[in-house]
Amino acid sequence: MDFEAIVIGGGHAGIEAALALSRLNFKTLMITQNLDTIGKLSCNPAIGGLAKGNMVREIDALGGEMGRIIDFSMIQFRVLNKSRGPAVQAPRAQADKLMYQTKAKETLERQDNLDLFQDTVVDFLLNSMRNEIEGVVTERGNKFRASVVVLTTGTFLRGKIFIGEYRANMGRLAEFSAYGLDKTLLSLGFEMGRLKTGTPARIHRKSVDFSKTEVQFGDSDIIPFSFSNGKLDKSQLSCYVTYTNKRTHEIISENMHLSPLYSGEIVGNGPRYCPSIEDKIVKFKDKDRHQIFIEPEGFNTEEMYLNGLSSSLPENVQQKLINSIEGLENAVITRPGYAVEYDYINPIELYPNLESKRVKGLFIAGQTNGSSGYEEAAAQGLMAGINAALRLQNKKPMILTRTSSYIGVLIDDLVTKGTKEPYRMFTSRAEHRLNLRHDTSDKRLIKIGYDLGLVDEERYSRYLFKKRRVEEIKELLRQRRLSLKDVADEQLKKHVSKDFYHILKDPSVSLDNLIKIDPSLNDSKVILEQVELDVKYEGYINRQKDLIKKLHNLELVKLPFDFNYEIIEGLSREAREKFSKVQPATLAQASRIPGIRNTDITVLFIYFSNPKNKVVLNFSL
Repeated sequence: MDFEAIVIGGGHAGIEAALALSRLNFKTLMITQNLDTIGKLSCNPAIGGLAKGNMVREIDALGGEMGRIIDFSMIQFRVLNKSRGPAVQAPRAQADKLMYQTKAKETLERQDNLDLFQDTVVDFLLNSMRNEIEGVVTERGNKFRASVVVLTTGTFLRGKIFIGEYRANMGRLAEFSAYGLDKTLLSLGFEMGRLKTGTPARIHRKSVDFSKTEVQFGDSDIIPFSFSNGKLDKSQLSCYVTYTNKRTHEIISENMHLSPLYSGEIVGNGPRYCPSIEDKIVKFKDKDRHQIFIEPEGFNTEEMYLNGLSSSLPENVQQKLINSIEGLENAVITRPGYAVEYDYINPIELYPNLESKRVKGLFIAGQTNGSSGYEEAAAQGLMAGINAALRLQNKKPMILTRTSSYIGVLIDDLVTKGTKEPYRMFTSRAEHRLNLRHDTSDKRLIKIGYDLGLVDEERYSRYLFKKRRVEEIKELLRQRRLSLKDVADEQLKKHVSKDFYHILKDPSVSLDNLIKIDPSLNDSKVILEQVELDVKYEGYINRQKDLIKKLHNLELVKLPFDFNYEIIEGLSREAREKFSKVQPATLAQASRIPGIRNTDITVLFIYFSNPKNKVVLNFSL
């Protein structure tokens, strides 16, 4: 059977890619090894967090699905970093694990133009003359043709799990790994490597002594991840906090030789910022304890997740170290922790639209590109699906810049710098993070989603109303002045005769203070929060905008694909090699390649500014 697009894999990247393609009216097929594990939260049953929560809201603003699924399935909500500035605050929600994946599968099943099929893809159908994808071959011998393919294999490509001395060819515990495509990709010349990640043990709720732990409640005011949801009123479950101790660390140290991570069995690099408990003991010897979060996996299950206790030690050792922790003395393990090692493709192999440089029409997204995390995978899947659809329409690729979104930062980092360890998004990776607040994701991106056709008229109209109302309140603040009769608070006396807009810039004055004086300023919490943050941080935001304008000049200088940089005199040998490998799309991307000097960028600028060297640019932002 023929399709216009095929998506390989049913994880978070595959979900977004398949929905984007089918919603843009292309006949799409998703092929995955097990239809019952679509959207499975393999590790922590949570969505969002620092920078990650921003990406979920960006995905939603562009017309993706992750925000709506977590709003439907959340069991606890919190805004992280509340005590710090808005640039580093982010929403995070615990999910009902089963409810999340059930909703994801249901959404795919009910989507027009989308078929689901259970099988394992083992090879590609290629037009070798044009070096172009034409379809896929499955393990059972099925052949499906399509003009574009999105590859999202997650941790399953030659996946191997480790629990002490136990080894098994699996991408997740009790789920077979995928073989076949690894050989195809290597034969095509892809630069591949091995990465490692892991997950903690699960324990039974009734075996935990919660009286010895610290309770962690959710926020009473829930901010929906999806801009399509006005307000959420959800029942929330509590999480709990405990700590490792000296005895825990002794048990781990005594058994370190049994960890495949330290015995040399695992060759793949693990996540630097989400280390196993073995890694923590070795790398942070000065710490006498580490925080452990005991988190529920859902409303209708008694299993609890031990966030911060990822391990691949033998099961009997895991039992001992868990029982050494306060509150977990009698904890019963339902599933052991384990490490998983898998194949990935160096993302330098991709153009900024996530299309392979080696095979036309082949797009790659998610952990296959060396990233970690559900949110990073979903963001790439959405962008790969969008760009695959644009390729089918013979339209220009859609590239988000670093100044417009965390998604832009994520993809630019991957395709420009590559990675040798699982890439995780942080606010610190974004130079302009104050402009990338989670509450402004719709302001930055919803017009793009609307123009693409992924955001419907109703959602876009709601955004326009919100935008208009925010500006109306700002104008009311500019017009209203503080008089003596308004002042009941001594703190406001120094602002008499000033307009409310400038008074609000005072860190000690909140919008609530001003609403008490003039109730006509009142509105929904979402609108008021955006107004207050916009006004208070206007100076910083404007300075960032000025810098962005200067950087934009480099983004406008577009570079050709498949260009022979050896012919440009004056480039350093290192620059020639790196430009040839990365094939940067713009002068700005070229400047971000590690090891590139300012003089190399100057040489490039002079060369491509010369009319004699004018080239046909077949790729544009």
